[in-house]
Amino acid sequence: MSTHTFTVNGKRVSVECDDDVRLLWVLRDLLGIHGPKYGCGLQVCKSCTSHLNGQKFNPCSVPVSKIGPDDEITTIEGLADTVPGKGLHPMQEAWLEFDVAQCGYCQPGQIMAAAALVNEVKGDGREITDDDLDEIRNICRCGTYSRIREAIKAGAEHM
Repeated sequence: MSTHTFTVNGKRVSVECDDDVRLLWVLRDLLGIHGPKYGCGLQVCKSCTSHLNGQKFNPCSVPVSKIGPDDEITTIEGLADTVPGKGLHPMQEAWLEFDVAQCGYCQPGQIMAAAALVNEVKGDGREITDDDLDEIRNICRCGTYSRIREAIKAGAEHM
């Protein structure tokens, strides 16, 4: 076993585990962070989507050994803290406003993917388009895609 140190949701953590343990299991089982969900373990469903150094990624397919001491991971639990002075992140607020969730299983990953996409698009100095929204590949079994798209557009206006 090795010690792995990195930052999660603004807090420095160290965990003891084998190098090949997937980061999703480190987050859920060792650190008690349950927002990122296990869906497929193959980076297909994307229910575990989180941010690594501000970019979306799927911790189900990343061994903890690939995470370095300077890396910062943000899960849905820490997303609101990325926006100073807010109770919720604008994307979380939009999710509530548009009543997106049904079963809710995919929603943390959906919100994290949406926030990363909007940050990327705004970083390019442009507004979000339907073509941008088509790039989100997170799966929603309940099929709330039209509400997801509307919430992303609304959330983007406040980011």
